[in-house]
Amino acid sequence: MKKFNRKHKDFLYAAYRWINPLINPLMLIKVFPGYLNFLKTWSRYSKLKGAESIKLIDTYPCIAESTQTTPFDRQYFYQDIWAFKKILQTKTPEHTDIGSSVSFVGILSSITKVTFIDIRPIEVNLNNFQSKKGSVLAIPFKDDSIFSLSCLHVAEHIGLGRYGDPLDPLGTQKACRELARVVAKGGNLYFSLPVGKPRVCFNAHRIHSPSQILEYFNGLKLIQLACVDDNGNFIGEVDPVSLGKSDYACGLFHFTKN
Repeated sequence: MKKFNRKHKDFLYAAYRWINPLINPLMLIKVFPGYLNFLKTWSRYSKLKGAESIKLIDTYPCIAESTQTTPFDRQYFYQDIWAFKKILQTKTPEHTDIGSSVSFVGILSSITKVTFIDIRPIEVNLNNFQSKKGSVLAIPFKDDSIFSLSCLHVAEHIGLGRYGDPLDPLGTQKACRELARVVAKGGNLYFSLPVGKPRVCFNAHRIHSPSQILEYFNGLKLIQLACVDDNGNFIGEVDPVSLGKSDYACGLFHFTKN
């Protein structure tokens, strides 16, 4: 019965993922009370002394933001802080990032010169920041040339076609190989991706065991393995074996090259 329930649950979740891009049934249930509350709030506001007249064309129903706590992505939140603090401590004069979140690299440019590489470069006018078009599978740098390098929550997507990249079952492994190639001797690589029981969630991401990632970077030395666990908690030091039992944790790997 337990196995049946798990399979049933997995099937329903898969069906939800297929339907969700077209219409989100759960959101439909949530939005109706939100719209009612919006209309009530609009009515109360309009009756207040000094309230200006509001035209229908100027209304913007924000119906999902009145929450008890501020929602956020715990994996990205903790990983960006983890990497930022490490880069800050090294006092590196320049840093190269491959495809991480634009908010991370933008804030990072406040403390060091940043070169951001992505197959979809960003166009911004920002001091200490330059964006170049490039792929994690062919990083436009020579061997052993980057002393400070990061690639956060990127490699798990490579080869699954999500971002218009070529399909490749070995995408993540090849990305790790390329990152290891360009990091300099004595340099630092800050790397993250989902870890746990290995599986492929096609068109979205892969989940690797920590031991697989250590094998992909077998020419580098591991300085630290931290994580954001299945419950969204940051753990500064974690054992690869225990982390490998996770469902969908985020492994934070700090490597160097001897």
